[in-house]
Amino acid sequence: MTSTASFKKNYRSVPILQNFYTGGPFTVSSDDSSNASIKSTIEGDSLKVTALVLSPDDKYLFTASHSKQIMVWDLSTLKCLRSWKGHEGPVMSMTCDSSGGLLATAGSDRKVLVWDIDGGYCTHYFKGHKGVVTSIMFHPDPDHLLLFSGSDDATVRVWDLVSKKCLAVLEKHFSTVTSLAVSENGWTLLSAGRDKIVNLWDLRNYEFKLTVPTYEVLEAVRAIPPESPLAACLGSNDKHSGKKQKLGSPPIYFLTVGERGVVRIWNSEGGTCLFEQKASDATVTSDKDDAERGFTAVVMLPLDQGLLCVTNDEQFLFYSPIQSPENTFELKLRKRLVGNNEEIIDMKFLGDEEQFLAVATNIEQVQVYDLASMSCSYVLAGHTATVLSLDTCVSSSGRTLLVTGSKDNNVRLWDQEGHCCIGVGTGHLGAVGAVAFSKKKKNFIVSGSSDHTLKVWSLDGLMEDGNLAINLKAKAVVAAHDKDINSVAVAPNDSYVCSGSEDRTACVWRLPDLVSVVVLRGHKKGIWSVEFSPVDQCVITASGDKTIKLWAISDGSCLKTFEGHTASVLRASFVTRGTQFVSCGADGLVKLWAVRTNECIATYDQHENKVWALAVGKKTEMLATGGGDTVNLWHDSTAADKEEEFRREEEGVLKGQELENAVSDADYARAIRVAFELRRPHKLFNIFSDLCRKVHADVQVDKALHTLQKEQIHLLFEYVREWNTKPKLCHIAQFVLFRVFNILSPLEILEVTSVIFFFKLYLQI
Repeated sequence: MTSTASFKKNYRSVPILQNFYTGGPFTVSSDDSSNASIKSTIEGDSLKVTALVLSPDDKYLFTASHSKQIMVWDLSTLKCLRSWKGHEGPVMSMTCDSSGGLLATAGSDRKVLVWDIDGGYCTHYFKGHKGVVTSIMFHPDPDHLLLFSGSDDATVRVWDLVSKKCLAVLEKHFSTVTSLAVSENGWTLLSAGRDKIVNLWDLRNYEFKLTVPTYEVLEAVRAIPPESPLAACLGSNDKHSGKKQKLGSPPIYFLTVGERGVVRIWNSEGGTCLFEQKASDATVTSDKDDAERGFTAVVMLPLDQGLLCVTNDEQFLFYSPIQSPENTFELKLRKRLVGNNEEIIDMKFLGDEEQFLAVATNIEQVQVYDLASMSCSYVLAGHTATVLSLDTCVSSSGRTLLVTGSKDNNVRLWDQEGHCCIGVGTGHLGAVGAVAFSKKKKNFIVSGSSDHTLKVWSLDGLMEDGNLAINLKAKAVVAAHDKDINSVAVAPNDSYVCSGSEDRTACVWRLPDLVSVVVLRGHKKGIWSVEFSPVDQCVITASGDKTIKLWAISDGSCLKTFEGHTASVLRASFVTRGTQFVSCGADGLVKLWAVRTNECIATYDQHENKVWALAVGKKTEMLATGGGDTVNLWHDSTAADKEEEFRREEEGVLKGQELENAVSDADYARAIRVAFELRRPHKLFNIFSDLCRKVHADVQVDKALHTLQKEQIHLLFEYVREWNTKPKLCHIAQFVLFRVFNILSPLEILEVTSVIFFFKLYLQI
């Protein structure tokens, strides 16, 4: 018998996918080990954060919120070191100078302020903008003591930090200035705006040099350092580069991002576009307009790690520059982090080793995550409405396939290796809420829809090595239910299919012609999930009536009913070769059950919202649950727990022997310490009782009490309170309490326990 067939008693979970970004400001450290896991959370003032920036050494974080409070956080302790107010409105942008000693803030009150970070006082107070200050930056060269600010009054201002005056007002924009950048040589300023242009300015005399029309609303501009790999790749593709360098005026390369959701790279000489991404990697839901498909920011990552682009739908896209075999420049998407998943609807493990997780959320794409890094490896795009259901399989030829059903009424078949759609099934008149692969031959798909029909789609015409999408043919159709079909499942031997519906029934159909076999009646509300047992001729169903039922296929009789959930049960799947199953529901609970005894073995409360999705690994039997915007991964910990229990028992025996040895050696300090570790209050009482009968008992007790930690002192007070309620034990309790009062000050006592606790103890005395 394999390890996966061993009876499971416990699972341990880790959150592998959580929402970490819902739009707004962000900052990037020099560490490139970013994945989708949250390392730590800083509790601010509960109001929306409007601006944040890291210190150059990544040790401190500066934040501002709608409270107008500017806060400095120590990232090693996550503690707020200091805070102050300075603006009359929210801070819209902030930046740190290269030394880390000055912080500049730009506000909606039209002011620009510079702060001494160590002292927390204002060193510069700049007024002049006639609108909200949207962007701000120090000159990157510390020898140039300049500060630049852009505003929605369509101007850029240059501030002198020495004279504390405005040196220039740059007026060539016609809309909000969204981003600023300085060339590597420090003598050219670039400004981008929502007027679809980039302006270049000479910082020697603050004169206008050039306007580069980009024909898209821009959100960010960045200068590309000449020594970077990005510039090296570009140099070989820029026909004008060599010519200009011979003339002694090396061109300035810069990149822009905006509403179109593509990275474009430009040459300042002539304002020519050297590179433009062929297609946007940003995704957008169908109910948003195309203008929201764009990028909101771009960052040149440190240590030549490439680019980071942030999308309107809260995704972080990491790009690396590469030279293609045709010697052309390309940006390769190497990592995608999804900041906000909204609602998890369905998911399944994917791949030979189940190293990927395909996730359907309330968008029209399927996101496929690498379980090792939990970054989004790729996105399957093709549906035109929300994806509601999915299933995966490995074909007889070893090809990993994925099928999806959507609100666009279509079924789509995908190839995992090619990341492309290879089949489309049309014909349903309603949303496709359930899909399932053939379990044995892997040569057909079953789909259920809100049009109340069940369809069987043939995969016979599928090319094993082709990536062209074919039209899937429906070889059987039946009007299966009176209401929406929520779930379908195929039997392990491909002889039956079961459908569960909002009409409170589950129906078993014989394949391939969808002939009715039996109708399962008994649930009082709609059925959300159906699944065949891997070993027995039975079906399990989960319902909105808070119950799970096990049914016999032969006569449709209900064999068992499992109760325990406090709200609708949304999913139920077999594990341990059909001897157990896992369920999850709208109550946010995940439960592990034993089929034979009807017993709920374990209940887990690791989700705050409804748990809509449940995936079970066919090989590993690890679980994945999706509730709200969180995905948890569960591993069977039965063997590890048993080993840990055995280790604790062994350690308890050794500690018990150590306790007896300490008592026999009259080493009372060690005996008391070990008794606390073993949580043996009766033995502890006996030790104190023996001590009381000794000569100089107070000295011995004081010596023992001095060795106790704060947690042990608190535990001792709880024991003393219990002893004090019993006439035979109260005199020892009074003696111990008296000795504690002698060696600890009132403040030390309050540190380890509460005033209320002592008041209760006082009332007992």
